[in-house]
Amino acid sequence: MSGDVAVLGAGMHPWGKWGRGFVEYGTVAARAALADAGVDWRDVTSVVGADTVRGGYPGYVAGATFAKALGWQGARVASVYAACASGAQAIATARAQLLAGLADVVLVVGADAAPKGFFRPAGGDRPDDPDWLRFRVLGATNPTYFALYARRRMAVHGDTLEDFAHVKVKNAALGALNPHARYRKPVTADEVAASAVVADPLRLLDICATSDGAAALVLSTLEFARRHGASTPVRIRAVSTVTPTYPNTVLDLPDIATDSSAAVPPADRTFRESVAHAAYEEAGIGPDDLSVAEVYDLSTALELQWYEDLGLCGEGEGAKLLREGTTAPGGRIPVNTSGGLASFGEAVPAQAIAQVCELTWQLRGTAGTRQIEGARVGITANQGLFGHGSSVVAVR
Repeated sequence: MSGDVAVLGAGMHPWGKWGRGFVEYGTVAARAALADAGVDWRDVTSVVGADTVRGGYPGYVAGATFAKALGWQGARVASVYAACASGAQAIATARAQLLAGLADVVLVVGADAAPKGFFRPAGGDRPDDPDWLRFRVLGATNPTYFALYARRRMAVHGDTLEDFAHVKVKNAALGALNPHARYRKPVTADEVAASAVVADPLRLLDICATSDGAAALVLSTLEFARRHGASTPVRIRAVSTVTPTYPNTVLDLPDIATDSSAAVPPADRTFRESVAHAAYEEAGIGPDDLSVAEVYDLSTALELQWYEDLGLCGEGEGAKLLREGTTAPGGRIPVNTSGGLASFGEAVPAQAIAQVCELTWQLRGTAGTRQIEGARVGITANQGLFGHGSSVVAVR
């Protein structure tokens, strides 16, 4: 049995700070995806929403929220929360329904109206929550954590501030070409260096913002796609949602300590390496088969780490790959052709879905001035708190 499902439609609400509710954003993205697919809302048999959570309170369980906003028509619903991996897990849920024969066509939606500034912990005491602990006990906000990653790369691999700035320059140039991006202005390395220090060594332009925005996909069985007239659609071939393996010997957000490997040897791969590896295995491909990649660039240094975790290069060679132009348009494997989170900012439930929207447009050949010629295979990489890994492989 094929594990492929068709991507019939992709849609987004432009990202920014609009001052409205997430339901409005998600509804706009959903209608755009339905229009792109040429599917009537009444023909959708399931809705999967990626939840928006603020202060521990979910956004009215997003699947039903968006079904109501679009107009009750009897579709089954599901809601998923996995922090920044919510969108990919929503896609996984939709794919499972399609492959199980529970639905013919599924609408997947994620949307957020993010708070101003960097994310902060919700109120109340939660000593069993590693995210709460790093905020309250260590004072390690997200930018602080990103800075620790950057310092580690500088110390272990010799990465430089100029390397980090080059990531931003690359992504900002691509974001300037994307009508859905929040930041649509190219920047120079000097402008990155001159921006305010947020958490040394990272400057303001090294770190992604928080944003309002939404993304949606219409997925279907291959049989429905053929009946609908889509004989060669973009297909989702694999979705990886793996968790870490004990002992976890590499510090990773949000954990503030590692496991001992005195009694049990560590796994062959780190957690993030295992996320991509599982997707490759399921899809029957490897890094050399990729045309494009969308990765989770919460900071410039983290994008370089993903190059290595995806197997695009060896350990410590991410900056070298960047310097050689391999991950830029025209290179062997362009990364973040959408402009990445550097150009969008974080709209948490939407971002993994937005990555698949970009892959869809690239693989269709409809990405406009961002188009990578001959793109046939793409991968996403995303990571949610508490051991939520996510990676999606799409093919054409």
